[in-house]
Amino acid sequence: QVQLVESGGGLVQAGGSLRLSCAASGRTFSNYNMGWFRQAPGKDLEFVAAISWSAHRTYYTDSVKGRFTISRDNAKNTVYLQMNSLKPEDTAVYYCAGGGIDIRNVHYSEYDYWGQGTQVTVSS
Repeated sequence: QVQLVESGGGLVQAGGSLRLSCAASGRTFSNYNMGWFRQAPGKDLEFVAAISWSAHRTYYTDSVKGRFTISRDNAKNTVYLQMNSLKPEDTAVYYCAGGGIDIRNVHYSEYDYWGQGTQVTVSS
């Protein structure tokens, strides 16, 4: 089992930045690919970004390319999502996910472990 706890969400104005963190505990974090998903009110869960276990490969949904950066620190058992140039349409609950095999698979079923989510609200 892997336990995931997100932090770093909040309220920010459009154009601002936030950095989300996801702290992992339990089984060896460095063995797992990790991802970030988000869910806006009334919408389905949406893939945002993923990173391979080694951090050598990353993958992003088109709407966040050039604005968001996923990274990880295996020594700290933590994955990050740096979000810049935020837009009101980025408003959602953001979830950290772990255990995926193929970082290009954007479906939530790819991942075995999930955090509880952190709210990100971007005001216009």
